[in-house]
Amino acid sequence: MVADGPFAETKDFVGGLLIIECADLDEAIEIAAGHPYARWGGVEIRPLWE
Repeated sequence: MVADGPFAETKDFVGGLLIIECADLDEAIEIAAGHPYARWGGVEIRPLWE
């Protein structure tokens, strides 16, 4: 196998970024669980402060 650097050979896919407004973390988890990518991979929830 030939590689172009010291990188792990992975099959990562970045699906994009969604910004949603939620009352609390529980609501954010509920919305993230309904996202199509939650069935095949992972959905990351991060807080946003203005």
